Amino acid sequence: MSKIVVVGAGASGIIAALKASLNNEVILIDGNDKCGKKILVTGNGKCNYWNESINVNNYFTNDTKRLDCILENKNEVLDYLYSIGIYPKVKNGYYYPASNLAASIRKIFVNELTRCNVKTLYDSRVINIKKLDNKFIIETPKETLKADKVIIATGSKAFPKTGSDGFGYDAAKKLGHKINQVLPALVGLQTNDINIKEWAGVRSDASVSLYVDNQRLTEEFGEIQLTENGISGICTFNISGLISKALYNKKKVIVRINFVPAINNFADFFDKRNSELKNRTIEELLESILNYKLTSVILKKSNIKNNSYWNDLNRLEKEMLIRNIENFELNISETNSYDKAQVCTGGIPLNEVSNNMESIYCKDLYFVGELLDVDGKCGGFNLAFAFITGYIAGSSV
Repeated sequence: MSKIVVVGAGASGIIAALKASLNNEVILIDGNDKCGKKILVTGNGKCNYWNESINVNNYFTNDTKRLDCILENKNEVLDYLYSIGIYPKVKNGYYYPASNLAASIRKIFVNELTRCNVKTLYDSRVINIKKLDNKFIIETPKETLKADKVIIATGSKAFPKTGSDGFGYDAAKKLGHKINQVLPALVGLQTNDINIKEWAGVRSDASVSLYVDNQRLTEEFGEIQLTENGISGICTFNISGLISKALYNKKKVIVRINFVPAINNFADFFDKRNSELKNRTIEELLESILNYKLTSVILKKSNIKNNSYWNDLNRLEKEMLIRNIENFELNISETNSYDKAQVCTGGIPLNEVSNNMESIYCKDLYFVGELLDVDGKCGGFNLAFAFITGYIAGSSV
């Protein structure tokens, strides 16, 4: 029987500790006063913990081949979550606990840790990890522990209120690993356009296209949330990691928003609407199509008065209006900070761990979850990756 220390009691650390406890003495350490603190705020407290579409296409990484090998364990891990009592409700491919309470999942984990005799040390922030004579020395302000194997599951720098302070990256570097630049992901975007403040609070279905140095990289569909200094929402979050990297590398980032993605050829549609609804101003014609706050911003950007009529506009004015409805352009100046980010992009490269999550540089050392350079889209992908990697490492030790 080996002595295993798991550092970090988030999603990946808890699963790792549970699986490792089958044949080992396990100690789970966390700087918070309880486990699963970030789980409690996931999915606005409902905990979207899985998705039907767990595959490499919904993640960003530099090593899709290694990621594909890791994700092959997904069915086994999902079955395991069910086996310990997590009963799912599936909505549009998104998995939630049927109770709609993240606290339900955390409670199951707490009970399971007790049942599996995992020793928990809370309020114990690890300050150093080193290896000496084939043993790991784990230092905390209160005590120093020795272990045969260590699983580091400390999370990224995202949402630091839950205890994610980036310690795991520092520990990995000291133990021989490279860290790809860590940046905010699944986060809102900011612009230097001062003419959009009026649209704050508006939500709209939209498509968002990303251009980096004038090259179109990708497009996302979904709900967009408009803020006084930029944009947020799921389709924005899903491209934010790419934007973080582009801005870090001093590249020009532009997003183009189609506020009417369900209407093909909006110019023809608007011509027809104008002919059917007689004597309506443009503002009146856009009523029920766009939120009135959004309409006001678009008209100002197009330099068209609210009481203007479609037939009174010249060709260039019409083209400008249609472009700002179908292809509203925003120059992105920065992303929101780590405290607003759900996850990070960057971290330990996947090619520096084996398929069982063990370090290729330091035997008996494992890395799981957000520490690795893998970030998923919204929809339970990141929590699923945490569970899968924790399960693999815990089973391996």
